[in-house]
Amino acid sequence: MSTLAISAARSGEGRALRWLASQEALLAFAIILIAVVVGLYNPRFLAARNLTDIVLGNAYIAVAAVGMSLVIVSGNIDISVGSLIGVLATISGSLAVAGAPMILVWLTPLVVGALVMTLQGAVIAYLGIPSIVVTLGMLSILKGGLISVTGGRWITDLPQAFHLADIRLFGILPMPVLIMVTATILAALWMRYSATGRAIYATGGNAEAARLCGVSPRRTVLVVFALHGLFAGIAALLFATQLKVIQSTVPPNLELTVITAAVVGGVSILGGVGTVVGSTLATILIAEIASALIFINVSPYWIHAVQGGLILVTVVADILRRRRRQVGG
Repeated sequence: MSTLAISAARSGEGRALRWLASQEALLAFAIILIAVVVGLYNPRFLAARNLTDIVLGNAYIAVAAVGMSLVIVSGNIDISVGSLIGVLATISGSLAVAGAPMILVWLTPLVVGALVMTLQGAVIAYLGIPSIVVTLGMLSILKGGLISVTGGRWITDLPQAFHLADIRLFGILPMPVLIMVTATILAALWMRYSATGRAIYATGGNAEAARLCGVSPRRTVLVVFALHGLFAGIAALLFATQLKVIQSTVPPNLELTVITAAVVGGVSILGGVGTVVGSTLATILIAEIASALIFINVSPYWIHAVQGGLILVTVVADILRRRRRQVGG
């Protein structure tokens, strides 16, 4: 065997070992392990209907977590995403009931979501206000505004054409799964191979060092929040179109679930590290755990404690890894 072939083999083996030790591999293993263990305890957990519901019912959260991953990697945080998704879902449903063209009904949440998040990004990037303060203010505005404008009324009599989430490509592949997978793959490739994607990592890792290298942290943050708003719009559309009736309220604890998915997926809460593939896998894992609790006769309310525990464990592990690298360096 030639030296080149040996080198290539060793390189491939190294990449395989690194992947096996990655957060994505651990999440994939956890998903399979829980399915096997809970399936042995209660075989109904492995029913095709239940497994399908786990993925379909949470595809919108995975899409929102993709955008949240970009935000956290850039060194920021957004706690207004749940309120924004509730508002966008209400807007989309209201337009559908009013008889607006369906293309307008579907596109409006994307445009409004991008505009709202771009506004927040501009305040954060150019006024230097911490993201948690800006997004906390927007959370209150959106939540209060939604109840004030709608009076809490439910949106009913949605036209059949509105339900994008019920469409199956070629009669087989559900549209929410297709959108979730496509969004994850495109975002992962963009983050890895584009100049702007690499600038997000640089900005989140060390904004001043990134600036000295020719990266504009302000412009990067603005782009990140605009994309985050786009993903929030897609998530709102998937959320709204899977419902027969839309409640004009903010989905409870949605922002916590989205943030949990991003952090448990391997995105460092300190910024500069993480992938969107991990956040999508983490979304499925969290949904699987919530479903598993029911099948093992444990109160589903424990899922909030599980989410909190997962965040704490992941953050502590991330900090320990960073300290070990600093000591090793």
